[in-house]
Order: sequence, then structure tokens, then C-alpha cells
Amino acid sequence: MQMFEPLTVFYEAIADDARIGPTHISLYMALLQQWNLNGGTNPIIITRATIMKAAKINARYTYNKCMNNLQEFGYITYLPSSNPFTLSIVYLKGL
Repeated sequence: MQMFEPLTVFYEAIADDARIGPTHISLYMALLQQWNLNGGTNPIIITRATIMKAAKINARYTYNKCMNNLQEFGYITYLPSSNPFTLSIVYLKGL
């Protein structure tokens, strides 16, 4: 069976990171799936609604908090859009 290296790299990175919880992991998995659907290229262009649905996150506060945490902790670079007609950009680091 072929391994999915980005997934393995992420789980190795978070193994000893006590700051990462289940919601962070779920959110990162949703972003990783978007990256995969995007052909494995950075950056990925996202909509909050799509990622929230994929990550099973219902509250915008939780989404924003976890996205900002993932950026602060060095797992992603997040460039949110303040314009509802412009999509946000996310770079998954280490890919």
C-alpha cells in the first residue's frame, strides 16, 4: 500500500505538540483534502463554508480560532479574505 506522505509528515509534526487538539486535526485534514483535490499544489484557494463542512466545524469562532492557531503554530500560512466575493488563500507548510 502506498503511503500518503503529507499525512504522515503532519502526524509526525504534531505527535509531541500538546497545543494541537482534535478540531485542529480535523481542520488540517480538510485543508489537506483540498490540497489533494487541487492536484497537490500550494497555495490552495478555499471558502470558509466548504472547509467548515469538511472539517465538521459548525461555529465560525472555532474555525477562525483554529485557523489562526495553525498559522501561529507554523503549520500553515493563512491569508484570509475580508471581501465575501474573494476567496481565502492557504499555504500548507512542508509540502
